[in-house]
Parts: sequence; structure tokens; C-alpha cells
Amino acid sequence: MSRNPTENPATPRSGTTHDATGHDATTHDATWQGVIIETVVLDFGNVLVGWDPYAAYANHTDASGRAWTAADVDAFFDEIGFAALNHEADAGRPFADIVAQLERTHPHRAADLTAYVDHYADTLTGPVPGSETLVKDLAALGLRLYGLTNWSAETFRHAEPAAPAIGLLDGVVVSGRVGLAKPDERIYELLARRFDVDPARAVFVDDKQENIDAARSCGFHAIRFTDTDATRRHLRALGVAV
Repeated sequence: MSRNPTENPATPRSGTTHDATGHDATTHDATWQGVIIETVVLDFGNVLVGWDPYAAYANHTDASGRAWTAADVDAFFDEIGFAALNHEADAGRPFADIVAQLERTHPHRAADLTAYVDHYADTLTGPVPGSETLVKDLAALGLRLYGLTNWSAETFRHAEPAAPAIGLLDGVVVSGRVGLAKPDERIYELLARRFDVDPARAVFVDDKQENIDAARSCGFHAIRFTDTDATRRHLRALGVAV
């Protein structure tokens, strides 16, 4: 869909302390009065769609047939360094390559990681409460809406079925498809080039502080997501009448 941008943004004052939106925490009404936002960029995982990696193991068993517990999943994730490997997948590394690595380094764990990939759809718990309505309300204001998500190219097909609001966005940059992942500043710059986004006129929403910090370094206004109601409040503080 096509939307009309808003003109003439203001530039924020530097040298201040900031709240979750990037405002001056003490004087942000006066400091940010002239800011005009034309674009909102949204993270997906735990912003638009719930993600629970433990859910992939709901019916998983060990060699003896005993059902895994959350503690078993924790032990597995810790042993293989799941967070780092998952980030590599998000940055474009094929899961088959990661499984092959485990077959060399942790051969007794390779099948457990394969189970994660096979049951990936189960890790998506549906739309984050209020997120679909928020996206629709932002679209109704005529804002340009984009997604910037750390997500494996192999599993991204599951995203929109789990959270249909993703299909309402004007475009998406998927980390696994471009070989870059947040908080690498190059992926923010890629999004800005691809969709002709002016960071000074855009706000980025993400649930991870390191991604928020990187966005601010690239010139975006940024909101750390905790829940949809709080995000609405922060957007209103930036002048977005949502």
C-alpha cells in the first residue's frame, strides 16, 4: 500500500539523558514538540509475535523416552550455546550447517537441535496482545510501516501465519535474507536505503536494549518495547496520535 509522508521534522537536542523513547527525560515535551514522525519500524519477535523456544520441546523425549522438562531445555541451550547459534542462523547461516557443526562438537545434541527446527512453528505463540490493533491504527494515520527482524530465512515463512498484522506492513528486512543481524548498524542502514527512510523522521520499536542503542546510533528515534499500551504512550509523546 502507498502512504504519504509527513514533512519537516525537527532535530532533537543533544547532550541530554533519555527515557525509553529517546526523549529528554525531564523536558521532552518542549524539546520534542516539533518532531514529526512519518515512519514506524517494528521488530517482530515478542513485539508483534510471541516467541517461546521452549515450546519446540513440549513433546520432546530423551533416549529413554522420558519427556523433557524446562530444566532439560535449559541444560541443552547452555551446553550448545543456543543463543549464539540462533543469532548465527538469524544472520544467514543455514541450520544444516549448524547441525553439522554439532555433529562434530556435540554429537549427542545434534538431533535435539534438529527437533527445534522441525517444531519451529510451535515456538510462535500468536500475536502479542494489542499488536495487531496498534499496526492497524498506525496504518490508519497514514504512517509508513516497515519490519526489521532478526529471523532465519528458513523459518520466516511461519511469521505471518502466526501474526497476520505482519502482512499489513509496507515492507520487511529479514536478517537471514540479507546476511546481517541487529544490532549490526549496517542492517539499519540497509533498511533506510531500501525503503528511503529518513531515520530522523522514523521511530524504531524493539524489545532488546542493544538493538535500541544501535538504532539510536543510526539516527532513529527508538522505543524499547515492554507492552503495547506503553508503546502507544511513547509514540504519543513523539507526536504520533495513536
